[in-house]
Amino acid sequence: MELTQCINYLLTTAQHKVFQEMSSRLEKFDVTPVQYGVMYCLWIEGKTKPKEIAAELKLENSTISGVLERMEKKELIERQVSKEDRRFIEVVLTEKGKALQNPILATVEEVNKDVLSEEEQSELKKALRILGGLEDE
Repeated sequence: MELTQCINYLLTTAQHKVFQEMSSRLEKFDVTPVQYGVMYCLWIEGKTKPKEIAAELKLENSTISGVLERMEKKELIERQVSKEDRRFIEVVLTEKGKALQNPILATVEEVNKDVLSEEEQSELKKALRILGGLEDE
């Protein structure tokens, strides 16, 4: 099979291009695409436990720990002992993290629009949901 016909190659190449564009646009906020994902979980999904965030973003628990540590150093989040169960840690947005919601979400929308037309996005998202086993979402 020719390399340019290989789904893995095409996905990897496309993902790299979009990741680079997203990284470049988020740089002005001092946020990486993965950190945006964490903040999205806090802004929209209401997920506050590191394990929940890791599951939502399809990351290992050990990976999310490092991401949260870097975000805490940037004063985007705080990790606090859960009020409901002191055995657990909750992730909470700081005022700085909360203030970035609208500008970052607008930036992500811009990237999506600049990368593909709405029709192309719809087709691609449908195919990716099937590939990822997310058809019901």
